[in-house]
Amino acid sequence: MNMRSQIERYEKLGLRESLPKIYRYPIACREIGFILREAYIQFPKNLQSIIFHDTLAAFRLLPQIQTQSAVSAVHFLLQSVEAALPKQKRNMAVKEFKLAMVAHKRRSKPQHQEEKDSFQLPHDVLVHIFSFLDMQSLVSVGLVCGSWNLAANDNHLWELQYVVLYGNAAKQQLINRVEDRNKRHLQELTDTKSITDWKEAVNRAYTVYSDAGALAKKLTTNRGYCVNCRTVVWLNNSKCPNVHSGMISEVQEIKPVTPFQVVEYVLDDSLSLTSSSDSDSDSEGGPVSRLWALPKM
Repeated sequence: MNMRSQIERYEKLGLRESLPKIYRYPIACREIGFILREAYIQFPKNLQSIIFHDTLAAFRLLPQIQTQSAVSAVHFLLQSVEAALPKQKRNMAVKEFKLAMVAHKRRSKPQHQEEKDSFQLPHDVLVHIFSFLDMQSLVSVGLVCGSWNLAANDNHLWELQYVVLYGNAAKQQLINRVEDRNKRHLQELTDTKSITDWKEAVNRAYTVYSDAGALAKKLTTNRGYCVNCRTVVWLNNSKCPNVHSGMISEVQEIKPVTPFQVVEYVLDDSLSLTSSSDSDSDSEGGPVSRLWALPKM
């Protein structure tokens, strides 16, 4: 029974389905890598086979994922392969990695010229498309090129993010505080335009709310444990994407998870959710600081 449960829990992680998605590919690769390193030999053969084929799939998909974070994640996965897999499977996986790297380099050479010649969508169209993204994805698309960076930093988009994260009540409180500080210009501060930089407002709010640290982790990893679903899920702006019968999204209980906790979950359905093994490494500035350190183009 435990053998079957391990397979079910691994499949619930949704790694295989996430690999083709550019913004999830690096996270999925790293989680597979951690699972290989920490638990591969403890799994039954049928689950080992599933993980092995997911590893090969990750390597084969690399040429389609033209990002530096994808290359970094694949190298981490390769190190895990070399450390965990038996000789025959290791050789097969290394061969797939080498083929993938060759294909990746061939595709990346003409990319610059293609970008130069490609048709650019109008700014307002980009802003409309980006309005459907969660916070992490919005930051990611801002790194693609100059026009996308400009659209991703649109003030209205970050106003929407602020409302999603903290609600309309918190937004109105922030507006009121700005108005109080600018009484001499009160006539100019009668609507939401009184906040001139909503991205900075989102950043500053992390230092105000008591759950900032946990929320920051969820937003920057896109992973969390949903207590209602009892499984590790892909987060959408710190929320579980699943519908919980009889519940509203505001009362969802989401816990941030590390890759080591994902391994724990697959092994025996237990999580040391109170642990903060990676919090020390984030102590200086933290993950949110790294988010806002990304340059504007």
